[in-house]
Amino acid sequence: MTIPIRCNIALLLATALAGCSLAPTYVDPALPVPPSWPVGDAYLRQSEAKLPAVTYRDIFKDARLQALIDQALVNNRDLRVAAANIEATRAQYRIQRADLLPQVDATGRYTYFDRGNGAGIAATGGNGTGTTGTGTGTGGAGTGGTGTTPGAGAVVTGGSSGSSYSVNLGTTAFELDLFGRIRSLTDAALDRYFATEAAARATRLTLVGDIATAWVNYAADQSLLEVASGTAESAQQSVRLTEARLKGGIAPRTDLRQAQQILFTANADLAQQRTALAQDVNALQLLVGAPVDPALLPASIDTASSAIATLPAGLDSRVLLRRPDVVQSEYQLRAANAEIGAARAALFPRISLTGLIGFASNALTSLFSGGAFNYSVAPAVSYPIFQAGAGVANLGLSQAQRDAALATYEKSIQTAFRETADALAREGTIADQLRANRNFVTASQDTLTLTNARYRGGIDTFLTSLDAQRSYYNAQRTLIATQRIAATNKVDLYRVLGGDSLLETTASGPVAVKP
Repeated sequence: MTIPIRCNIALLLATALAGCSLAPTYVDPALPVPPSWPVGDAYLRQSEAKLPAVTYRDIFKDARLQALIDQALVNNRDLRVAAANIEATRAQYRIQRADLLPQVDATGRYTYFDRGNGAGIAATGGNGTGTTGTGTGTGGAGTGGTGTTPGAGAVVTGGSSGSSYSVNLGTTAFELDLFGRIRSLTDAALDRYFATEAAARATRLTLVGDIATAWVNYAADQSLLEVASGTAESAQQSVRLTEARLKGGIAPRTDLRQAQQILFTANADLAQQRTALAQDVNALQLLVGAPVDPALLPASIDTASSAIATLPAGLDSRVLLRRPDVVQSEYQLRAANAEIGAARAALFPRISLTGLIGFASNALTSLFSGGAFNYSVAPAVSYPIFQAGAGVANLGLSQAQRDAALATYEKSIQTAFRETADALAREGTIADQLRANRNFVTASQDTLTLTNARYRGGIDTFLTSLDAQRSYYNAQRTLIATQRIAATNKVDLYRVLGGDSLLETTASGPVAVKP
């Protein structure tokens, strides 16, 4: 069976347009970290086989914190910048993808001419007269001297006037992507769009974690303010009691000065905590992108820490591959891999095609007649004969950039593993530290009560009572600091494990919506 010539041409053109790819086959790099989390005394036993599907509402259970996060997701300027970057890279991908198809331009032209042996004057309303010779013309076509009325594209040898019309559709220098250069650049642009989208999710994850951390910091500073305030009141009572004992001749002046030291320390801490609370509110307002309602702020570190759940880490460290920053690095690696194909294809000849079809006539009524149709096709081949090694160097540059992207991707996984292991180590020991600190506070408080009683009974010196008071004050501050660490570590565990990103992944890898 013989295939007609037209079919052969169509098949050849389709094959040329489809092209081939010279990009290296992308292979997922081996995981540059251990397959599971560290184990030992510092780590909790992770019994979960896989992570559950969660949102930030499942981890941050306080309605006030959720309200702040909701406001930030609408108003935060970093998220707006990230959204604009997504739109920019999506537009860049569409611009690059357009090179796969020819650009078709339409042109239309009308020309009126009046040429005589002398100077000619164009007629108005379609009538013209020649200054040389005799005669009149109507409808835009007259005679003058010995001239004749020309057709479209005719050479005028004497005095004449007339009109010409043309309509054309054409494409200029459309590259036939035989070696996949444009296809590789398009794939690279698509991967960079996906990388930008992952970067936006990383920005969102960081924002949620930062708001939760700032909210916890405010709660801890509020508790420290209450402790400083209570200590200042107690110290003020001690000062008044010591002054009375001094006036009665019972206590020396050194007792008064020592009592005042505790008071002044507590007053200084009060001023510092008021500053810290104001700065915490400023930080929250920057993150939220709007004024913060005081009703949404926590009252103490106890209420704040109890409102944050712990996200289980699971057994498999491959869960790190879902982190937005790791996904971003992966797509950047894929883009660099595709650009190698474009650099390789640039070493081969480029075939471009220029085509024109249209109609031309000297009369509008006959513009689209069969005799007025014309077309032209002009293929061209260009091949770089001498570039002083620029083409090979460009390929080497692309390969080096791919190697750098690979190292960056592996480093992002290693960093994610370290951050997660650190958070797990802290989570595995923080409960023991909290228990010890609470016991220390209880013991310090009891010691203070006993020493005060012994001092009033004349058994112990005032210095012993002051030491007990300092110990109790520091024990309270240490407990609050440990509670802050425990709460922020839960936030860190949520962040380092990818947070809500689990909802946007599947078992086969990250999910991205093509633009």
